[in-house]
Amino acid sequence: QVQLTESGGGLVQAGGSLRLSCTVSGRTPGVAAMGWFRVAPGKEREFVASISWSGGSTTYLDSVKDRFTIARDNAKNTMYLQMNSLQPEDTAVYYCAAKPPFRSGPSGSPGDYVTWGQGTQVTVSS
Repeated sequence: QVQLTESGGGLVQAGGSLRLSCTVSGRTPGVAAMGWFRVAPGKEREFVASISWSGGSTTYLDSVKDRFTIARDNAKNTMYLQMNSLQPEDTAVYYCAAKPPFRSGPSGSPGDYVTWGQGTQVTVSS
C-alpha cells in the first residue's frame, strides 16, 4: 500500500514563496505520474500541476505556470512544488496524488489518480 505525505505548507505574505514536498512511502507506485491539486474555501478541487515519472514532462494550471514549478526526485521518493509570487487566491489545502503504476504521463484529471495525501494548508495573506 502506498502512502503520500505532504509537508511545507504555512502562512506567507503575498509575494512570498513556499516549497511543498510530497513523500512516498510503503510500496512505491512504480512508473507513475504524480500531481498537485488544491481545494480553496468554498470551491471545488482544482488541478495545479502534474509531472511524468521521468520528470521530463509537466503540465500546469494556466494561472500558476509562470510562478510554480513541479519537480521530483525518484531516488528520494519525493515530489516538490516550488511556489513563488504567492497571491491570496492561492490560499487552499494542497494535496499530492499519484497515478496507478505504469501510468507515466502527466494529466490534470483527478479521476486519473488513485492515491492521495492528507493535504497541507497554504495561507497567503494580503
